[in-house]
Amino acid sequence: MTTVVKHDTRPLTTAEIAALALSLAHLGAGPQAVTARRGLQHALQHLELDDDVIATTLTTLTEPLPLEVASRARLMADAITSRLIIRLHYRDAGGAITVRDVEPVTCLVHREYWYLVGVCRMRRAIRAFRFDRILAVEPTLTPARPHLADRFLPFQRRKRIKAAGAA
Repeated sequence: MTTVVKHDTRPLTTAEIAALALSLAHLGAGPQAVTARRGLQHALQHLELDDDVIATTLTTLTEPLPLEVASRARLMADAITSRLIIRLHYRDAGGAITVRDVEPVTCLVHREYWYLVGVCRMRRAIRAFRFDRILAVEPTLTPARPHLADRFLPFQRRKRIKAAGAA
């Protein structure tokens, strides 16, 4: 029996990479997790990003999250899948702690940090929350509005709109 493998030459989308990375984040350090992270590393090699960004991001992706952070990541991933609002206890860069209801959209890794990206109801805007600054995650039963992850990723290239009358 011959197996034919079709090679898809299209690179992964940023939303696909974010979903895969989050799925890997809480796999732990077992053999499947190591193999899966190596596979994601191979997929990321084809992205057109600056070399230092790729190198740092790949290092972050290939290391399992600390146990307590992985536990919070699972709750965030469940909320994204279920489209439910979560309540975050968050410490900002200045050390102030706030409690925020967030419509989670996606998670991503950029350089050495993991982020939850979503709509913060307190700020009424899109925000990125660093995993290491999230102190607690509380699930809610409140439905979140559907959002397309592709529109929330900061390193995504945006099309420029030409001004009227511009050549």
